[in-house]
Amino acid sequence: MTTKEQARPLRVLQLTDPHLMARADGDLLGVKTRESLQAVIAEVLKVHGQPDLILATGDLAQDGSVEAYRVFGESLKAFSCPSVWIAGNHDHVDNLVRVASEYDASARHVIHGGWQFVMLDSSVPGKVYGALADSELDFLAETLEQHPDLPAVVALHHHPVDIGSDWMEKIGLTNRDAFWQVVDRFPQVRIVLWGHIHQEHDLQRNGRRLLASPSTCIQFTSGSSEFSVEEKAPGYRWFRLYPSGCFDTEVNRAESFSFTLDVNSSGY
Repeated sequence: MTTKEQARPLRVLQLTDPHLMARADGDLLGVKTRESLQAVIAEVLKVHGQPDLILATGDLAQDGSVEAYRVFGESLKAFSCPSVWIAGNHDHVDNLVRVASEYDASARHVIHGGWQFVMLDSSVPGKVYGALADSELDFLAETLEQHPDLPAVVALHHHPVDIGSDWMEKIGLTNRDAFWQVVDRFPQVRIVLWGHIHQEHDLQRNGRRLLASPSTCIQFTSGSSEFSVEEKAPGYRWFRLYPSGCFDTEVNRAESFSFTLDVNSSGY
């Protein structure tokens, strides 16, 4: 291996909240979600090329259908790397896990490029808000205990902090204190990553980066007190992770994607 190859960072792509449907023309507030996902994938390949790993952080399907998850899996064949999928509040967990297994995307802990990735299920059946069961918190603690020297990304669907949006405070992670009690025990956690909020956030907590990313379909208005969407393009987050634990990250959007958004909707 050459020095240049050794120095190359691990390239990780986060895709979140595609809200796919069994219907090919399924749309969310006027945005055809299959088309917006394809536009985002094309943007990734144009701007960054191939990633080494894809983190899919929930609400992969709007209708929870097996067909929607298979569309997602087939869409990811544009990339030559593995992916890992976790559930959001719109997902049907059993269907997601079934199809994720077909695409070798059901791993909950991945070690790659000198980093570890811990994927948590914060979904609560029939609810919009999230919570981490005791079994999930135990899994997080036990996994981090086993690999104290590997920098870690912890990913979940629901936001575990206040994001300054009143209507979304009620639908975030409800047992966030229990979550942070675990995370705070492990200094190797460099990044906590989530979806759900359909917008970009970049926060700090005890030296860790707390990151949220745009949806591959519609975007919620940042800082809004009530449900609101804004005409920002669908997007994704890209990481370059170094074995030292250093990293950089950026959000990009498929600005050329044309859509007509129902900005007057009171929900989705």
